[in-house]
Amino acid sequence: MFLIVGLGNPGREYEDTRHNIGFNVIDSIAKEYNIEINRQKFKGICGEGFIEGKKVMLLKPTTYMNLSGESIREVVDFYNLDSNEVLVIYDDISLEVGTLRIREKGSAGGHNGIKSIIAHLGSDVFPRIKVGVGQPNGDLVKHVLGKFTKEEMVILNQSIEISTKASVEIIKNNTKVAMNQFNGFKANTTV
Repeated sequence: MFLIVGLGNPGREYEDTRHNIGFNVIDSIAKEYNIEINRQKFKGICGEGFIEGKKVMLLKPTTYMNLSGESIREVVDFYNLDSNEVLVIYDDISLEVGTLRIREKGSAGGHNGIKSIIAHLGSDVFPRIKVGVGQPNGDLVKHVLGKFTKEEMVILNQSIEISTKASVEIIKNNTKVAMNQFNGFKANTTV
């Protein structure tokens, strides 16, 4: 089984914020593959289904971003998964809106959700899709908990669509294939 995790914060006040882009991608994958995310389990909301004939679990941790690793650890322990069977999708302020970067491993890069996951898995070797949410002009917390502009949402919808395709590629083939295909993706900003 493959675990696909989108990072974000639970609650209406966080919906469609920069920090919740991982949740948006999970919703997109769920819609595309008819997977209902409606079970409260593993300190999150999850659903199981199949992508390209492979069993997957989609997970949105409800621990809040900084404790995401707790939720993931519970799933990993329950299903006895390797860290390379855990795909994490999250926001990255070092990438501009409309870009994404796929990696097989790496440090947290200052992202508290990833820091928590690395601490709980005891490894930084897990595939990830970083979705660009743009650099803050001022306060970082206000930025990541802020909403996207209408113009950014148009661009972001392309990022969500490509992140969904990249996730499928990782499940179907592997992270390297997805990296070759999707790294360097830049949304069409003239839409």
